[in-house]
Amino acid sequence: MASEAVVVTVDGPHGQREVRISSPGRVLWPEPGITKLDLATYIIAVGEAFVAANGDRPLSLQRFPEGIDGEQFFSKNPPKGAPEYVRSVMVVYPSARSHPQLIIDEPAGAVWAVQMNTVVFHPWPSRAENSDNPDQLRIDLDPQPGTDFGDAIPAAIELRAVLEEVGLTAFVKTSGNRGLHVFAPIEPVREFLDVRHAVIAAARELERRMPDAVTTAWWKEERGEKVFVDFNQANRDRTMAGAYSPRALAHAPVSCPIEWDELENADPRAFTILTVPERLRTVGDPWANMHTNPGSIETLLGWWERDLAAGLGELPFPPDYPKMPGEPPRVQPSRARKTN
Repeated sequence: MASEAVVVTVDGPHGQREVRISSPGRVLWPEPGITKLDLATYIIAVGEAFVAANGDRPLSLQRFPEGIDGEQFFSKNPPKGAPEYVRSVMVVYPSARSHPQLIIDEPAGAVWAVQMNTVVFHPWPSRAENSDNPDQLRIDLDPQPGTDFGDAIPAAIELRAVLEEVGLTAFVKTSGNRGLHVFAPIEPVREFLDVRHAVIAAARELERRMPDAVTTAWWKEERGEKVFVDFNQANRDRTMAGAYSPRALAHAPVSCPIEWDELENADPRAFTILTVPERLRTVGDPWANMHTNPGSIETLLGWWERDLAAGLGELPFPPDYPKMPGEPPRVQPSRARKTN
């Protein structure tokens, strides 16, 4: 049951800020009974690591006014009445339209987002002042029906090896659901399409090495019981749940960074709003030094050009994208065969 508002105190780089939380007793996750105030308390507890991972980036908020079982919507620009410590930056979307996008710079900003009923935080792979050039190469390993988290583990380990061969240092986190997210810090000197092509090159190499376990097939009917390497998460304005972001699933999981030596025995259901704060206190943040030594995607782009010369062209873009140069027909293969 919702109750009267409370005020929470949030530490940050500019001292303490007080953030009002209305309806603190509203239950967001019915199964574990986690409330809006519990979520705010979680964000305060993980605030430093959360901002290190998601701050200074264009951010989309996935908001659930009535809890995870109710209606949801995304918001991108700060609503009217946002506090002075929450800012925005103009970004360009795939349509070529420009729009202000929310930026969080300190834990109080994330707690304010919770007050706005945010459950999932979706950061861009680029920084606020250089939003056209990603500083993260991101690859989503998505187990398809018939596979599970355990199948994503060997794919992630081999992907790490692929990235290491081209001079990139890989970091891994649970998606908060069934998959894994592999990130590599990169120099922010190439725009989104180049980074997408680098991701496709890495994905194709992984597929060559694990043809029975991994697929780059965009159309679900062609994937089979494999782990899909979702290259389209590398596109402009395509995001995934950020590190330490909760997910809108029944047991209140968190997309949690882990060390590579933890991966083989990891249980993604163990990382929740209730457990991750203590994990951070005792284990620390595996992503704390992610951006110390960013790498280059030039070798991967060389692989992309090699594959183009071998007849492997562009892959499909998401359905909301304009038609892109070199893109194959945007129709699922079975439907195309019927038409022909």
